[in-house]
Amino acid sequence: MELNNVKDVLVVGAGPAGLALACDLRRRGVEVLVAEKADALFPGSRGKGMQPRTLEVLDDLGVARDVLTHGGRIPVPMMWRDGERLGERPMFEPVEPTEAEPYNLAWAIPQWRTQEILHARLLRLGGSVAFGEELTGLTQDGTSVEAEFASGRRLSARYAVAADGGRSTVRRLLGVAMRGEDVAPTPMVVADVRIPGLDRDNWHTFAGEDGDGDGTFLALCPLPGTADFQLAAGLPPGSAPDLTPDGIRGLIAARTHLAASDVAEVAWSSDFRPRAALADRFRAGRVFLAGDAAHVHSPAGGQGLNTSVQDAYNLGWKLGQVLRAGAPDALLDTYEGERRPVAAQMLGLSTRIHRGQERRGEKTRQLGLTYRSGPLASGAAGALAAGDRAPDGPMPDGTTIFDALRGPHFTLLRMATDAPLPDGLPPAVRVREQPTAYAPYGKGLFLVRPDGYIGWAGEDAGGLRSWLESVGLA
Repeated sequence: MELNNVKDVLVVGAGPAGLALACDLRRRGVEVLVAEKADALFPGSRGKGMQPRTLEVLDDLGVARDVLTHGGRIPVPMMWRDGERLGERPMFEPVEPTEAEPYNLAWAIPQWRTQEILHARLLRLGGSVAFGEELTGLTQDGTSVEAEFASGRRLSARYAVAADGGRSTVRRLLGVAMRGEDVAPTPMVVADVRIPGLDRDNWHTFAGEDGDGDGTFLALCPLPGTADFQLAAGLPPGSAPDLTPDGIRGLIAARTHLAASDVAEVAWSSDFRPRAALADRFRAGRVFLAGDAAHVHSPAGGQGLNTSVQDAYNLGWKLGQVLRAGAPDALLDTYEGERRPVAAQMLGLSTRIHRGQERRGEKTRQLGLTYRSGPLASGAAGALAAGDRAPDGPMPDGTTIFDALRGPHFTLLRMATDAPLPDGLPPAVRVREQPTAYAPYGKGLFLVRPDGYIGWAGEDAGGLRSWLESVGLA
């Protein structure tokens, strides 16, 4: 097939990272195609935990309401042994919402539903996914990337993004190494099962003979918005998983008080080995790695999908600035400079939680993640420094700061100060004023990037112009 369909960006993989990135690019007017080798969206519940920071991202992308509607609070675990309830064991302390942090707790929603919601949003934005397109070749030069597919199709794009999972074809074709370690010696099985006779009030956990870490534990978590449970079970070292419906039923019967016949349906199943690994690079020329293609987590603590979506959110506005606002290509180098240290931090956290060395809590919510030491952080004012997440809060007209930030623009917040602003700010920068002191910010000027982090801060406007120029806003 002849070379056709020249795009701004080719995204390989229609998982949460790839779909979130495509949505962000489309709302910036960037031409993007998502290529997915499977014939349909991923069918399983695998990444079911949505952290508060990711809910903020999805709020900006216009899908938070759908996620909240189709999800629910993560149930409190109920411990079982020998068919008897031992009592509840909360995974984390409850946190009340505040004006600065309106999304207070992790939210449960099966991954397949998250991808359906993002896919529908992408279609509304005029984007598309090419299903059944398996990437087989990738080359690049100084101006473009050329992709070849098993179907014979060839496509040229100015940039490409690998969002094709932990066994990324793109990463292999680029020759980028991924280094890491097994988090535990035992393989695991995950499945979506329907058990009509089991109550949905708790996350049911069945410890093995020596506790949770001996490869014989099993857990059944009700999946909100469905009639299903997510099964997660450890296997003894060296054992081979039986992923057939009868095998899954037998596993449940062997580890719990339930009979195999109590499992009405096995909708999906898979196996994996808990692993923590990080790619050596997140950028190779005109190609970027995002999500599991860049970092692979233990499922403990629910950090993998969330870190992946936030990769996309960081990269999206930068690609948009380069492709549509004339920002220098060097801006794209800051993606690796900001996201790779965060991914390494989250990998360490997931591993410690998996091994029982740390509890879920403030860190897993991801609201405290910062780019303070990153390449785009400049200045400080009041209670915040550049690189910090911009807190939510009230505005004088009855709206909120998040309302002001929502959308693909930059926002200059003038908080409790009469410091003058420079003349001729570009249209992409919207100015909002809060004359009343608000403690999470304090007094000062705060330039908020499109991804909700403060890029520049100061008590006066000195240095603001040069920061704007660095991201293509002369």
